[in-house]
Amino acid sequence: MSLLMFLIFLIPINLKFIYIIFQYCFMFIYMSMLFCGCYNFMCKLSYFLGLDNFSYMMLLMTMIVVSFMIVSMINMNNLYMYLFNNMFMLIFLFLIFGSLNFLYMYISFEFVLIPLLVLILGWGYQPERLMSGMYLFFYTLIGSFPLFILILHIYVSFGSLFFDYIHLDCNFFLVHFVLTIVFMVKMPMYFVHFWLPSAHVQAPVSGSMILAALMLKIGGYGLIRTMFMYEYMYMYYSFIWFSFSMIGSVFISIICLIQSDMKCLIAYSSVSHMGMVIMGLVSMSFSGLMGSFFLMLGHGFCSSGMFYMANLFYMRSGSRSFYINKGLINYIPSCSSIWFMYCIFNMGCPPSINFISELLILMSMMNFWMGSFIFFVMISFMCACFSYYMYSYSQHGLFNNMYTFSYLNLNELLCLMIHLLVLFVLPLSVNTLF
Repeated sequence: MSLLMFLIFLIPINLKFIYIIFQYCFMFIYMSMLFCGCYNFMCKLSYFLGLDNFSYMMLLMTMIVVSFMIVSMINMNNLYMYLFNNMFMLIFLFLIFGSLNFLYMYISFEFVLIPLLVLILGWGYQPERLMSGMYLFFYTLIGSFPLFILILHIYVSFGSLFFDYIHLDCNFFLVHFVLTIVFMVKMPMYFVHFWLPSAHVQAPVSGSMILAALMLKIGGYGLIRTMFMYEYMYMYYSFIWFSFSMIGSVFISIICLIQSDMKCLIAYSSVSHMGMVIMGLVSMSFSGLMGSFFLMLGHGFCSSGMFYMANLFYMRSGSRSFYINKGLINYIPSCSSIWFMYCIFNMGCPPSINFISELLILMSMMNFWMGSFIFFVMISFMCACFSYYMYSYSQHGLFNNMYTFSYLNLNELLCLMIHLLVLFVLPLSVNTLF
């Protein structure tokens, strides 16, 4: 509660001071959260807010990514309104990850859509952003409105909406579908993923970073919170979501190979990785839960850094197309090695936490169904293919003489290196977290 009040009273700072003081306050909140720790189940309890290991790490990632968003948009118009919008988004994300009550989590889950729509419609740079905002709004609205009716039914049945008191024992598929599809849309799962590529392409770089790093993780966090409410029904119907995600990850990985837009390719790769997160969660095993959670953390920083670097290429070439952005190693050699690190981390190479998470997910998938090993090999192979395609097609090849590129400035290099540093440090802290 003290951290929430700190965030609320931080709002007037962006109207009177420069963004540097705003950033310092962000870092102060982050360091205070980092050193207070979360070593007990649901520690730091208040009346409706509490933290466990899952929400604690999600909140730390939220603070870091919002700080990256401010760094990425410091040379923009209406900076103060942008900071004001980010503060509301951060407060709603804080309430989502810290709520102990299902209704509070649902309200914050819906309200976080408003600052995201303002970010896409206000700071996007193409007319198609109006349609992408409508996709995002109606997908979330249609998927989540039946959940509100179910929450009311749960309150009438149990008399409470706290997560520890709710335990559903019915095996009616409609209840399971309503309680799960809202988070599957937010992940997003294959078949309900059509809003994601358009939202990523039309959003500014900070919108893409917050979408990839946090908005997709809200769905996974919601599944983690609700899967303990009805274990039997979750295990009984989990084969449906497992099948959709397993086949959809293969299809999406193949679709990535025919993309010509850099941001669109990274967006589709996010759908493929979130399919693996769903497979790990619905397997209902400890290795699957930990693997999915670590993959959400690793993908959050890796995908955010890739969107940021794709925007750096766009600012220098004026295009996101692979047919224009070729031979970049000749103009920005300092970007080439960092881009290579992001690409190999995206395919799950050993130095990053993505490798550990994919091993844990593979164990849970084979425990759920032994034949899923074949699909996992296909997904990993296709992921390596489109990551290699993304690196080689942009860095090598014949270049265009109309390029007027420059080297990275200090802010850009700092933001990219902190993304990489977190990906290196996270595997070292796995043993201390769980």
